[in-house]
Amino acid sequence: MNTPDTGGFTKVCALGDLPDEGVLGVEIADTPVAVVRSEGRVYAINDICSHAEVNLSEGEVEDGTIECWLHGSCFDLASGKPINPPATRPVATYAVKIEGDDVLVSLDKNP
Repeated sequence: MNTPDTGGFTKVCALGDLPDEGVLGVEIADTPVAVVRSEGRVYAINDICSHAEVNLSEGEVEDGTIECWLHGSCFDLASGKPINPPATRPVATYAVKIEGDDVLVSLDKNP
């Protein structure tokens, strides 16, 4: 789901669409974004692993991290920084707003 931009934020899904400790891959203006719920918070990060260029949204979410399914690198959801090799470069993080049951993400405003 991709709706028009609202004040720099774009509605990407309903909060109910995100399972606990789960992820949903979306696209905003041709940018792949992983919208993740972990430990009761919602995060948005670039959906492409900085090491292998595969979708992080296909990986596992646990304890505020997401693991790349291909080589096992984990990324901190709050900062985008890799926690373990082989990834050495962070992925971009994006600002998230919850309005009612809507999850909105801004590519312009990093948290």
